[in-house]
Amino acid sequence: MIDGGILNSILVFGPVFLLIAARALAMIQVSPLLSNEAIPIVVKLALAGLAAFAVIPTAEVFMAANSPGGVVTLPGGTLSDLRHEVFSLRFGLLVVGEAIIGIIIGFYLTIIFATFSTAGQFFTLQMGFGASETFDPVAQVENPLMGQYFNLVSMLIFLTIGGFHQLFLGGFWRSVQTINVISLLEGREHAVWMLASGLSRLFLDAIIIAMPIIGTLFLTSLTTGLISKASPQINILSEGFPISIMTAFLLLLASLPFMIEAFTRVLDSGFRNIQVLYTQIGRQITTGGL
Repeated sequence: MIDGGILNSILVFGPVFLLIAARALAMIQVSPLLSNEAIPIVVKLALAGLAAFAVIPTAEVFMAANSPGGVVTLPGGTLSDLRHEVFSLRFGLLVVGEAIIGIIIGFYLTIIFATFSTAGQFFTLQMGFGASETFDPVAQVENPLMGQYFNLVSMLIFLTIGGFHQLFLGGFWRSVQTINVISLLEGREHAVWMLASGLSRLFLDAIIIAMPIIGTLFLTSLTTGLISKASPQINILSEGFPISIMTAFLLLLASLPFMIEAFTRVLDSGFRNIQVLYTQIGRQITTGGL
């Protein structure tokens, strides 16, 4: 049963709660792990509502600060104005704008996770597992075996470093404190640049992670080819797949500690980039801003 104080807080700041919940739900629907279809939609709605309720006190402080008489103001008007226009077109556009902010946060985190899957795809064919595509429950796509393996490793690292803690505090809560629809429109160039640079960093980081294995497998293939040319009777090409697979697994075993460090660096860098975006386009919420 919902506590009376909680219900009263939600009712008093109903429009604010709906706007923040729309941002939280959009982020949850796009973020990796949380967007998994195995999670019921009821759970996602409950998590979005809980996150929105948790940040309402902070949002109230920022909205009421420097406002005459402590009147809470939003991009579309005062709180009392929007309370009567919850079903209006203006409020609907505000909800869409908040959802776009949540999508940007979740999509950028999805780009970061795609780095690890891409790194595994780079050397899957050379390794001999090119035809081993399976359904990846984390990425919700068909993924080669090594890409799925890297996704699982990145998921464990994400949980180990407190990824959800950083996502909801450094990502969602900080966004509620600093940016709104108006500031996003004013700083849209910075948001587009962050997403574009994230896509470019995706391939660069993936190449850096996979390059040791790619280079070693290339040398292995070159060596087996030279041996086969020098001694055709050995027919070493028929043993090429087992050699490549064994070599790749040994390299993965030897380089896994370094890959874990690289995965952690990529995840931390992604969260720092989100914070930089908030610094560039964010502002404290005063009169006329959410």
